[in-house]
Amino acid sequence: MTRKPLLLFAFPALILLILAGERAATFLLGTYPASPVIWRIWLELRPLSTMFWQQVDLYLGGSMVLDAAIVTAASIICWMACRTRKSAALFFLTNHVALLFVGLMIASSSHSETASTIAAFTAPSGHPFSLILDFTWQNSLVLLLGTAACAYCHVAFLVEARQRSQALAIRGISSSGHSHRAPDRHCQQGDGSSESS
Repeated sequence: MTRKPLLLFAFPALILLILAGERAATFLLGTYPASPVIWRIWLELRPLSTMFWQQVDLYLGGSMVLDAAIVTAASIICWMACRTRKSAALFFLTNHVALLFVGLMIASSSHSETASTIAAFTAPSGHPFSLILDFTWQNSLVLLLGTAACAYCHVAFLVEARQRSQALAIRGISSSGHSHRAPDRHCQQGDGSSESS
């Protein structure tokens, strides 16, 4: 099984497209605030991206140019990580970080909160806790795709590790075979010289 960079890059690319789409929808809302289509698109993309962009705007300032630069730089880094042959940990880490990012965005956009009056269960410390997660079909689909991408990373990583171990074993056998043949040649040369004398 050979690693396919496009499959490894697919899920991070999807998340980056969602981030870029939300920024584009936000920009278009400023131009066409009465468009119901743009509002619908923005509301669909909001759960997976708005909290991230709010933090970026808070600490780095609100600029569409900066947002575009962040998405572009992240796309290049993710593509290079999924394409490299030197380290399997890079594509492994890229997809898992993307899945963790999605989970964090869904949790934060769902207004997770703690309160003593609306607690759904009690923590081991005895403090009531309520966690509200917005498992719409869109969020569930993205989480499912992310899980499948991480599973593919596990399979690709394990297959490559097995292929490397097999290659090392074959190389060790071949090198040991050469080392055994060398003394035999020396013995044959010694016998020939004794017979000639």
